[in-house]
Amino acid sequence: MVRIDDLQVFIRAADNGSLSAAARQLDLSPAVASAALKRLEAAVGAQLLARSTRSLRLTVAGERYLEHARAALDALQSGSVALAQDRQALSGSLSLSMPSDLGRNLLRPWLDAFLQQHPGLSLQLQISDRVADLYRQPVDVALRYGVPEDSALVALPLAPDNRRVLCASPDYLARHGAPAAPQDLRRHSCLRFILGAAVHERWSFLRNGERQVVTVDGRWHSDDGEIVRNWALAGLGIAYKSRLDVLADLRAGRLQPLLEGYDTEQTPLYLVTPHRLMLSPAAVALRAHLQQCLDAYLAGPRAGEGRNDSCD
Repeated sequence: MVRIDDLQVFIRAADNGSLSAAARQLDLSPAVASAALKRLEAAVGAQLLARSTRSLRLTVAGERYLEHARAALDALQSGSVALAQDRQALSGSLSLSMPSDLGRNLLRPWLDAFLQQHPGLSLQLQISDRVADLYRQPVDVALRYGVPEDSALVALPLAPDNRRVLCASPDYLARHGAPAAPQDLRRHSCLRFILGAAVHERWSFLRNGERQVVTVDGRWHSDDGEIVRNWALAGLGIAYKSRLDVLADLRAGRLQPLLEGYDTEQTPLYLVTPHRLMLSPAAVALRAHLQQCLDAYLAGPRAGEGRNDSCD
């Protein structure tokens, strides 16, 4: 009979390419993890992982079995989550990673409200524009812009239609004028954001089926999205920001949208986790809360617009 613990070892080892890494994540000794894998291979009658002193890889049988193993654990986890939600209030801790500008200025009040609703829960926030390694860092779930490159990650959409907005302050536009076409950006001061190890300086625009990619320049660039936004508010240049990051500023007139006749780059917002086993009752409830808050926020201006703490 296949044991659930053995499936967890196999999946973690396959995801990390390392049996020792799987053992660390599951708080097991390497010997216990190795025994679990041997027990699973004996139960299914096939070698699932080819191992040497320096490497580990899935066999053909392992690749086929991995999909079924994930599905089995997903089903068991879903049942456990449903039962847990029925019988108890949320408790424990939840670690969450998110982008700087989004986290500080939009999500933080919503997260405060979420904790007020669930006094037995504690929340640990990691606010940074550096992408967290969900396999190696102590993060349960992450909020990320863009579809994850790693197809093994579970990505649940929160704002799938979100796009970038080209924008600048009224003060900057009064001094320098507004670009009439994407190519005009070459003569403007553009506020660039560092994504990973590269500067995001090739800005893309689409109209009538024709895509224009412009390489922009400027004296200011940073790996912190909130700093880029503040530079734009200070009138130092033109920014190409996520609409979620600047929507309150656009509604209040602190920033003005530019080149509105063009389709801008997509930057959907997802809640991401290494696998569905990490979707604890707290994570599921948090996703539902943030979805409700985002839907209300994006619905349009209302009385008291500009405040981001109205979701309760």
